[in-house]
Parts: sequence; structure tokens; C-alpha cells
Amino acid sequence: MRTSGTFVCLFNGPAFCLFLWIIQHAAESLLLSAPEVVKATNRGSVKVPCQYDLQYKKNTKYWCRGKIYEFCRIVVKTPKNRSTNRTFIADDKEAGVFSVTMTSIRQSDEDKYWCVIATPGRNIFTGVSLLVSQAVTTPTTSTQITPIQDEKSSWVTLRWILFILMLCSLASTHIAEWRIKTARKI
Repeated sequence: MRTSGTFVCLFNGPAFCLFLWIIQHAAESLLLSAPEVVKATNRGSVKVPCQYDLQYKKNTKYWCRGKIYEFCRIVVKTPKNRSTNRTFIADDKEAGVFSVTMTSIRQSDEDKYWCVIATPGRNIFTGVSLLVSQAVTTPTTSTQITPIQDEKSSWVTLRWILFILMLCSLASTHIAEWRIKTARKI
């Protein structure tokens, strides 16, 4: 029994495309993670940790600014241009974390920023929103994130579940095709 590629695409097309998109973004979130939001005070400073998988320790990392990643402007990057007047980047290759420190923060610095790992093909990136307040609190804010290793064990379980769901989807497609062919013969 032969399965038509067109039939599978029409039968499972939108759901399958959504499924692949979810898998891709779930995998990328395991490769690079950072806090979604960081808060700082006017004239204060903030340190943002961007944790990455150790397979990328030799890659260039950078901090980029802009609402949309594809149009963002690089603020600072490794290994060259380690700092600008108010922004510094340091890469701890053994720990798998590059940290961006912004000092003398102004209200105009409030924006969307991106932790980025340069890779052949499409870069790996994750967004960080910087919120600047006028309130007087501690001038330095450091944000901690959970280790990637803990997330990997969850990912392994999730991959098996997704694999089983894909097999069930394939089986249901073949059953549906068989039913359609059987109904046409009657």
C-alpha cells in the first residue's frame, strides 16, 4: 500500500507544520536561555546572563538591540569589541554563560535586546526585555537562570512523547487512507 505525499500533507499539513515549529523552538530554547525580562533603575546597572550549551563555546556571541531580531543592531560582541562605553560582554566558556553588563542605564535604554550565538545558517537567539524605572532601589540587578542540564532531562522525555505522537499520527493517516479506499470500493 502506497501513501501519497499529497494526501499526507493535506490530511496532516497545518498540524504537522505547527508541530515542527514547536519542536524547533523547544530545541533552541535548550541551546540558549536568558531571563525574559530584566529590570533596572535609571543611572543604575544590570547584568544579564545568557546561558548556552557547551557545544557553542567557540562561537561568537553578541548582544543585539531591536524589537525584531532580524532587524536588531549589535551593541557588543565577543571575542573582539568586548565593550562599548556603557555595555560590556564576558564569555565564561567553561560555565557556558556569556554575561552582558549595562551601566549608567538611561530611560532611553528600555527596549528589547537579544542574546545571540552566531552559527552557520540561522543564528540561535533569545529575547530579553529591559525595563527601566525611576524608583530608587539597589543599583545593580543580577538575574539567575536555571541550569541547562536540568532542562535536558525534561527534553529527553518530551522527545520520546513527541516520537510516539508522530508514530500515532502516521498510523492514523494510514488507517484513514485505508478507510477512504475501502469506502470507494463499496
